[in-house]
Amino acid sequence: MNDAIVLLSGGIDSTTAFAMTQAAGRRCHALSFRYGQRHAIEIEAAARVAKALGAVRHDVMTLDLRAIGGSALTAEIAVPKGRDEAEIGSGIPVTYVPARNTIFMAYAIALAEVRDASEIVVGVNVLDSSGYPDCRPEWLAAVQEVARLGTKTGVERRPVTIRAPLIKMSKAEIIRAGVKLGIDYGLTHSCYDPAPSGAACGACDACQLRRRGFESADVADPTIYA
Repeated sequence: MNDAIVLLSGGIDSTTAFAMTQAAGRRCHALSFRYGQRHAIEIEAAARVAKALGAVRHDVMTLDLRAIGGSALTAEIAVPKGRDEAEIGSGIPVTYVPARNTIFMAYAIALAEVRDASEIVVGVNVLDSSGYPDCRPEWLAAVQEVARLGTKTGVERRPVTIRAPLIKMSKAEIIRAGVKLGIDYGLTHSCYDPAPSGAACGACDACQLRRRGFESADVADPTIYA
């Protein structure tokens, strides 16, 4: 059985990507990051998901992207609220964390070498990426080339394969696929600006995409909104 490193944020996309990879017969190692994000609740969600789905192990790496800043998720910048669909889909939002996914993938590539994993799986998808450049197919192809050229396994012609099984799926398609796999989406978290209780704000881009996804999938939304 092949092993896979799955980047797990605790949200809908990464949780579904994990379940799909597991259903394909891979032994899944969950990898999450405490990177200085404003709320640790997503780490708690990732831990719940990793346990529920039976991860081989769950590693949480700690780094501080607050030292770089430049994002509403790592600095004192307001999280956009109440944007309509056109606004969400245009431009790169202030919730983009500079080079975050590239940094995460560097950790994943290193961990895959040590664990002898043949795959790295990420839950990015281009349709609901809100303009994030590090959720796009060309970025994935570039990172794959980095893994091929810049690692021992790559040089020895055993490069890890980077997979993004959700890349062309809408949020509704992702949710429907997850429901078929038995995922409890009540374990997941998406909100960029939750209340102290952990309740989702319901108005940020992530909440709106999540709510719209459940509505379009005709699946009951288990999210607790403030």
